[in-house]
Amino acid sequence: MHVDPRKMSWLGILFVVFVAGCGQQEPVIKIGVSGPFTGDQANVGLTVLRGAKLAVNQANLNGEVLPGYKLELVPIDDQHNPTQAVSAAKKFISDPQILGVVGHLNSSCTKPASQIYYNGRLAQITPASTNPDISKQGYDTFFRICATDDLQGPKAAQFAFNELAARKVFIIDDKTTYGKGITDEFKKAFAAMGGQVLGHQGITQGDKDFTPLLTNVRTLSPDLIFYGGLYPEASLIIKQAKDLNIKAPVMGGDGIYDVTLINLSTPQAAEGTYATMIGTDIRSLPQAQEFVKAYESEFGDIGSYSAYSYDAANILIQAIKMAQIPDREKVISVLRGGGTFPGILGQTKFDENGDTENEIVSVFRVRDGKWEHVRTV
Repeated sequence: MHVDPRKMSWLGILFVVFVAGCGQQEPVIKIGVSGPFTGDQANVGLTVLRGAKLAVNQANLNGEVLPGYKLELVPIDDQHNPTQAVSAAKKFISDPQILGVVGHLNSSCTKPASQIYYNGRLAQITPASTNPDISKQGYDTFFRICATDDLQGPKAAQFAFNELAARKVFIIDDKTTYGKGITDEFKKAFAAMGGQVLGHQGITQGDKDFTPLLTNVRTLSPDLIFYGGLYPEASLIIKQAKDLNIKAPVMGGDGIYDVTLINLSTPQAAEGTYATMIGTDIRSLPQAQEFVKAYESEFGDIGSYSAYSYDAANILIQAIKMAQIPDREKVISVLRGGGTFPGILGQTKFDENGDTENEIVSVFRVRDGKWEHVRTV
């Protein structure tokens, strides 16, 4: 059989073109996400990851990014450790395909990482870090969609004084940027209303036995114990306080608002615990019903920051689309442009510091083993 060598050359060219075409991949735009995805805060950290993941998956399905590009989510576990958060930020800025980051969860992680993002000119939107000092550093790359502690702390104090009729409070915090920040704000507001602060004691994340501290608290007969920190230690404080027959309820900020607190402390011990939460009950918002259905279908129960992370990721996606080209500076410019970004939490607009202008805080209470919305304050 004779084969024309000219035909062979054309066949070879076609084969090379075919192979090369198969090797080509759709251009990618990446969004980073970071929080404590393992360890004792993983239950709340994973709500950040899942919310962002849902937003990216839906954007890819609906073609909601730049034409011809596919979105990819890049998660990095910061283990609620500031050093790990800085390491994660450095990894994000080193990848030129990453145009924005959702994170971090903890204020103690967000604050040091924010300088890295600023130096790397990478937009960062935190769905959960509430310490007010973070946005006062002057970094134009920083944004957040949650209310700050200088709003949340006083709102909690007002509710405690006016609605719970608390006049004597003992305060405990975990000595983190978030924990101490919210308790300081609570203490100032509570004292200004005429309330008495019986004491203010710091504990360390990871501690397990608070009996000596709570034994002292019991002798002071407070009307309320206010805790600044997250649910792992709060659940132990609640349980051990009940074991000591302390009648005063425990109240905390958004860091304790998680179903895991109820499970760890037991529903019986957690009954009557109060928590403030940035925003409102997501299930009560008409515009969030499709999100609720989609999230629960894929991941199960909605977590504390699922909706906030979802909106943060979608705001980044909107900004990338409005930038028209995959460019970090243009994304920052869009976010800083003074426009509004629609989402399931409502219309988000950032002020000159990158803080959201939505200043909504709600109070939740544990009742019959579940968190229930009491009211917006």
